[in-house]
Formats: sequence, structure tokens, C-alpha cells
Amino acid sequence: MKKFHENIISAEEAVTLDGLFARRLHRSPDGLAYQYHDKPSKAWKSYSWAEMAAQVARWQQALANEGLREEDRVAVLLRNCPEWVMWDQAALSLGLVTVPLYTDDRPDNIAYILEEAGVKALLVQDAGRWKRLVPVLPEESDGRLKRVVLLDSSKEAEKFARNDDRIRLARDWLPDDGGDLRVRRNADPHSLASIVYTSGTTGRSKGVMLSHHNMLSVAHGGLTLLDCYEEDVFLSFLPLSHTLERTAGYYLPIMAGSSVAYARSVAQLGDDLLKIRPTVLIAVPRIFERVYGKIKDQLKKKPAIARKLFNMAVDVGWARFLHQQGRGRWSPRFLLWPLLNKLVASNVVAKLGGRLRAAVSGGAPLSPDIAKVFIGLGIPIVQGYGLTETSPVISVNSLEDNIPDSVGVPIRGTEVKIGANDELLVRGPGVMCGYWNNHKATTETIDPDGWLHTGDQARIENDHIFITGRLKDILVLSNGEKIPPADMELAIALDPIIEQVMVVGEGRPYLTALVVLNEENWPGLAREYGLDPADPASLEDKKLHGAVLRRIKASLKDFPGYAKIRQLRLLLEPWTIEEGLITPTLKVKRPKVLEKYASEVESMYSGGPTN
Repeated sequence: MKKFHENIISAEEAVTLDGLFARRLHRSPDGLAYQYHDKPSKAWKSYSWAEMAAQVARWQQALANEGLREEDRVAVLLRNCPEWVMWDQAALSLGLVTVPLYTDDRPDNIAYILEEAGVKALLVQDAGRWKRLVPVLPEESDGRLKRVVLLDSSKEAEKFARNDDRIRLARDWLPDDGGDLRVRRNADPHSLASIVYTSGTTGRSKGVMLSHHNMLSVAHGGLTLLDCYEEDVFLSFLPLSHTLERTAGYYLPIMAGSSVAYARSVAQLGDDLLKIRPTVLIAVPRIFERVYGKIKDQLKKKPAIARKLFNMAVDVGWARFLHQQGRGRWSPRFLLWPLLNKLVASNVVAKLGGRLRAAVSGGAPLSPDIAKVFIGLGIPIVQGYGLTETSPVISVNSLEDNIPDSVGVPIRGTEVKIGANDELLVRGPGVMCGYWNNHKATTETIDPDGWLHTGDQARIENDHIFITGRLKDILVLSNGEKIPPADMELAIALDPIIEQVMVVGEGRPYLTALVVLNEENWPGLAREYGLDPADPASLEDKKLHGAVLRRIKASLKDFPGYAKIRQLRLLLEPWTIEEGLITPTLKVKRPKVLEKYASEVESMYSGGPTN
């Protein structure tokens, strides 16, 4: 493979995000840019950079005809697809500001964002999503939302277009030929590129203002720690509205000349991995947790020798990894690796496509146990860390210096230090311009010296950052003991029977938990105790409670003595975005969950602890 810097487009050369796309077109017009699954033909199709540019030019022309002014906001409500990129690049090249929206977000939250950001044009996936939005949109919005473009061409979409002058179908709105790609001259890299609304776990979302320079500098900084090449293939399945996917899975590949394939859905991810055979994945821990859960379930059904071989492969592979990293000795056991790889590890690697050379995990903490399993089997996971407010990457492990318990070292140009209460402070080119229309929140987050206060507690050892807690997510028991619940919840949720969990204990004498059972694995557990999985009364069975508490105790065996769950309530109804119980990035909204299950929580304390 070529050295990454021979084909890379630097942030300085690109100047802006649309300039980055134009430079990539100039650099490698015939190179593979994007792959996607075309539903009508049921086939995978692709775009070269030149073909993609021709499409972007059509979107440029259509948007230019709307009479929008520089820094007007335009929003996108699409699943990951080439049209997401086309809209974004067209908007950026006209000096517009992109507002990404989650397709599975609650309609009322989307309506709030559209209104708060003063969005003037909106691209929507289909008529169904627009239909859900209509009832919650204000009747009078000062004519702000002047254009709605529907990507689908269904009869329902046509009906909407006939009855509302603002609505156009993309097929009718786009010109047949957009001419040459428009390229801006003398554009300001520090101009506003995007307003990204954080999926807050408390209160209303805040709009994070990110400049072209913010995201370019972070993408470029990421490439100094993770080499990417023209031959690399990214498989994109995290929503592009998630800033990690947008910066690391969209702008970074353009910078490196890598191609991106858009997965059909998370449900079809297994098939898409086999088809696309990616070399790089950008993922959140939940994806690895699901794969790990399936592996554990399959192992339970196999003979003891198979389980022993699997564990041996993980242990030997992990020891080899530590040796290769310079943190462990050579062992004669390593001579077994070719056999263990053939019998065990290669089978798991093959399910991920067989070519994966880097899997970046971010967005939430990655369990060290899961990291050990995958790395031990030869799947190189590197954990990173960041916030929407930092565009988003602050740090990442490199493949050559990978400490899975840490979130890596700061990317190029980023400074970090530990402040009061062990809070991690960050300063650098990725730090946001501020919160949209919220000066108070901006000054509370960024101090006069430019340090952004992350709200996360950390320690720094040998340049590596270790996240140790979250300032706001500390439970204080009635005896004054302070307990960070996030790591406990992470460990508990690794159990295949548990889908979601929230530890409770603020102001209480002991810890309890609300546990949502996995709908696939719950019936098997119920039958073990002679219970009917379809009967809600089964969830109250004391023996079942005892069994789940024992499993939780086993999951927390490596935790300090305070980490003891004394009571629980079992639930079957998953916490959803629609109910407002989790955010679009799947973070639990603690106050909302406590509000919904107030009676269940009270009952866990009225009768005292079970142990």
C-alpha cells in the first residue's frame, strides 16, 4: 500500500469541506468513491469521484435556485446514502449551513430543531417521515421553512407535493444536468459549516456550531494516528447525523481517498460485511457487544472442548498482542497460534468480511473484556474519545500503541489537561465555535483561556487518556458515598439476557437496578424456572429475581465493594427514542426513566434490600 501522506489532502490544502471534495475530484476523478444498495434493481452500485461530482453539481444548481443566502440553514433527514453527501456538499459549496437530523428521532424534537435553527430547506427520506412531522410543526413559522424536498417518489409523496407548494419531489426538483461542479474561491475556513444538535440526556438539545476548520483539522489529526489509504473501504452504518460518523466516516475518507459503502441497515449488517468486506469500521461499543453476545450464545450450545479452544485462542491472541505492543514477553504458547487461528479466530474474522485492519470504537466506553476478546481473535479495535463539541475526536489509540483500557492519545494540535475534580479539559482546533443562540451555555463550557470543560473525569498516563467517570453521572448514596454508575451498567449489559439497565441510588441507602430483558433470550431463562414468558406476572417471581441478581453479581465481580445491586425490577418493554427514554445515540435519559418507573423504584426501597 502507498504511504498515507502521498495521497492525503491536508486541511490547509482543502481550506473548506467543499474544497476538500473538489480537491479529491481533481486528485483522483476515476477512483471509487461510494457504494450503495439500489433497492429497485436489488444490486450494489457505485460512484467514482467524477460521477459523484456530476451529481453534486445537480444539487448545487437546485439549491442555488432557492434564493438562499450564505449561512442560511438547511437540514437533512436521511438514512446514510450518497444523497446525504450530495446535499451536504452542495449546501457547503454555496456557503449554507448543514443541520443533520436523526431519522429515528422524535418528531417533536426534530420540529424543535427546525424552528430553533431557523431551517429554510429540508431534505426528507420519504413521505412517511414527513407525515409524522406535519402534526408537530408550527402552523406559522415566519415562512422560514420554504422548501421541503422528498427523496422518494411514492404516490403519497406526490400527493403531498400537490397539496403544499413548499414540497417538491427530488426527481422533479433536480435539473437533468448541473453543469460543472461549482468551486468557491477565497472561502473562509472559519466560517460556520454545521449546527449539530446534541442528543442531551437532560433538557432540550443544544446546537453545536462547527466550522469548516473544526472538522477538517480533526479529520486530518485523526489521520496522523490512524493511517488510511486509497485502497481502504469503509462500511458506513452509524448515522451520518452522528458527528463521529460524519467526521471520521465521511470527511476523513475523502481526505485519504478511501471509498465508503453504505450498509442497508443494522439488521442486515452481517450480510453487508460479507459483501463489502471492509478494511475500516467506525462503530460504537453496542455493535461489538451484540456480536459478543451472539458468540457467547453460540458457545453455550457447543461442547466443552469448543469453549475451551475459544478461550485459549482469546488468551493466546491477547498475549501475542501485548508482546507485539512491547508490553509482554514472548511465550512458547504463541507456537499454537496458527492452529488456534485456523480453528477459531479466522472464523470470527471471516464474519466481519475477512479484511478488517482497523475498527474504531467511540461514542461510549468500550468494555475492556470485549476489547480483549476481539483483539485476542485478531480484530484490531482501537478506542477513541470525543464530544460533539470537539468535532468530535479528542483522542484515539493508534494500532502501534494501543492500550484498550485508555481512549488513546490526543490527536494532532489538541491539548489536554486535568482540571478541578479530575475533569478533563481540552483546547485545540476542533473545539466548537459555541452553542447556537446560547451564549450562557457557551461560556459555561469554554473558559476565557479557550479550555473546553468536558464534564468527564480522567487521568493521563504516558500521554494516554483514561476516562474514570462523569461529573454529572455520579450517584450519591444517603451515606454520602459517591458511585459512578456507567461502568457498572456497561458490565451488567454484557449479559445476553439483559438488553438495557439503569442503576438507581441517588439519595438512597443502597443501589438497585431497572433491568430490561432481552426479548430473544428471556423465554429460555423463564422456562428454566418453569415460568411462562408471555405472562407479565413471571417478572415478579422471587427465584427469577435471585437468579438475575446472581448474574449481575458475577458481572460485577471485579468491581469495588460498593458496586452491589441489592434489589431489581425486571421489565420487558424496551426504552425507546419515541418514548423519550433514550437519546438518538442510545444514551439513557435518567430523569425520564426515573419519572416513568417511579412506583417501581419506590417499591425497591420500601421492602428493604434482598441481600
